[in-house]
Amino acid sequence: MLSMSPPAGAAAGSLPLERVTDIPLTGRTTRMDYESLDPRDGRLFIAHLGDSMVTVFDTTAGKVIQDIPGIGQVHGVLVVPELDRAYASATQTDEVVAIDLHTLRVVARIPGGRYPDGMAYVPAAHKLYVSDEIGATETVIDTVTDARIATLQLGGEAGNTQFDPVSGHIFVNVQTGAGGLLEVDPRTDKIVVRHPLPGARGNHGLLIDSEVRLAFIACEDDDKLLVLDMNTMRVVSSFDVGAEPDVLAFDPGLKRLYVAGEKGPVSVFSIERDAAGKLGEVFVGDDSHVVAVDPRSHRVYFPLKDVEGSPILRVMEPN
Repeated sequence: MLSMSPPAGAAAGSLPLERVTDIPLTGRTTRMDYESLDPRDGRLFIAHLGDSMVTVFDTTAGKVIQDIPGIGQVHGVLVVPELDRAYASATQTDEVVAIDLHTLRVVARIPGGRYPDGMAYVPAAHKLYVSDEIGATETVIDTVTDARIATLQLGGEAGNTQFDPVSGHIFVNVQTGAGGLLEVDPRTDKIVVRHPLPGARGNHGLLIDSEVRLAFIACEDDDKLLVLDMNTMRVVSSFDVGAEPDVLAFDPGLKRLYVAGEKGPVSVFSIERDAAGKLGEVFVGDDSHVVAVDPRSHRVYFPLKDVEGSPILRVMEPN
C-alpha cells in the first residue's frame, strides 16, 4: 500500500503540488517507465515495462482507451506529432517499435542496439536518436524508411538523449567510461565534442530548456541535479534532489521543472532566464520515477505500479 505521507526526514506539504485524483490503470502491478504526451489531443502514452505494453490514456476523459501489447520490456516512449507516430524502445527484443497514432497499431520494428532506452527526434533531419545503454552507443534511425542508418560509439553507457532546436544538435548523457555530455551533429551523425561534467555521478536524466539555454542533468548515483549553461557548456549550479532521480519533465508555461525519483520523491524547480531555484520536494509514491506534464492544464502525471494492489495514474496539479 502506498501513501502520500513523506518518508522519514522529508518535509510534508513542502511541494507546491496537490493530488487531484488517482485513476486505475490496466495490467499488473509491474514496473512503469517513460511516458509521452500528444499535445494535440491530450493522449498520454505510458510504457508499462513489466507488462510489455504501451498504455494509451486520455487525459481529457480521464480513462485508459487502449493497451498496445507485444512491445517487449518497453522502456522509452516518445510521441512525434508531426509524423503521427509514437516510438517505443523494447529492451527485450532490442528494437524500436513505431506506432501509428491514428490506428494505435504497430507499423514498424527497427533494430535498436543493445538495451535501447531514451529517444529524441530531429525534425529537419527526419531522424530518431536512441540511447543504447548497455551497448554504449547511440542508434540513428531514418524515420522515412524506418531503417537504422548509423551507430555512434559513445565510450560509455548512454543515459538520456535530447534534441536542442537552437543549435540543431543532439545531446547524449554518457554515464560511465569517458563520461560527460556528448554533442552530435545530425547532418553528419558525427560527435562534435564531449563536454565534461565535473561532479557528475551516474548522469542519466537529461532535459534542455532551449529558450533559457539551460540543460538539466539528473545524477542518479549521488542524488544531484546539475544545471548546465548551454552558451558556455559549463555546469553553473548543483542541487540536492530526492533519492535516485530519473525522469525530468518541464512545464513551459509555468517555467517549472519536475525531477522524479525512484524512491518516491519529486523535486520541483522554478526556471528563470539564467538560473534555477528549488521550490520544494515531497513524497509522491513508491516507484514514482516517471513524470509527464500537460502544458495546457499544467497537470502532472505519475504512473505508480502498485497502490493497494493495483497500478494507478496519480494526477497532481500546482497550487
